[in-house]
Amino acid sequence: MTRPALLIFTDLDGTLLDHETYSHAEAAPALRALRAAGVPVILASSKTAAEIAPLRTELGLSAYPAIVENGAGRLEPDAEAPRTGGRYRALRSALSQVPAPLRSRFKGFGDGGTEWIAEVTGLAPEAAALAARRLYSEPGIWSGSETEKSAFLAALQAQGVSGREGGRFLTLSFGASKAGQMAEIAARYTTPFVVALGDAPNDREMLEQADQGFIIANPHRAPMPPLAGEETGRIQRIAAAGPKGWNLALRQVISDFGI
Repeated sequence: MTRPALLIFTDLDGTLLDHETYSHAEAAPALRALRAAGVPVILASSKTAAEIAPLRTELGLSAYPAIVENGAGRLEPDAEAPRTGGRYRALRSALSQVPAPLRSRFKGFGDGGTEWIAEVTGLAPEAAALAARRLYSEPGIWSGSETEKSAFLAALQAQGVSGREGGRFLTLSFGASKAGQMAEIAARYTTPFVVALGDAPNDREMLEQADQGFIIANPHRAPMPPLAGEETGRIQRIAAAGPKGWNLALRQVISDFGI
């Protein structure tokens, strides 16, 4: 039997990148092996295209598309990050329609500005400025109760806006997902075997949709609930966190595929 094409879809913060330092150094061995074998590694993150474009170049992955802003957008191969387009203004308008007591519980990137983004993310000011260049989605910090959060999300859902919990933030968008983008990209390839890696609830659909999923440990948040596919081993949990766990998971894939 001919070995199917292999595609890797990976979350960034808390998965390929360390949650605190944003380093990917511990993932280097598996990443080198995948690049040498010509296996596409497709970044899938809540980060903006402006953030992902230079990182994709740094990782040697510019020949492949990337999923940006939690699946609300896509950066095509070798493309520069766009500065216009998207639905960010419409998203901010929808937020302004939420009842004030609920709206006050959510502080988004557009509310806090670059200095605040740097403070809550630990990013350098120039990197925080790239994170502020949003076209499709709005991450933020929720400070209210779970009951209030449900009401907040319901008010947004009535306007077509959905919220997804990530490793750090509650991210709002007009309903697109990493899983939907993953399916569209995988369709470009012939019978690909799809591997997905992630650490947070906003990765769940992507992990469950993949042929093989890996949940990378994130000690900074509650463990992900059981996912469909774990009982058969199609989805596995990796005890090591961040890029160390990423490297362990993909060394297993590399071995299984004889790369």
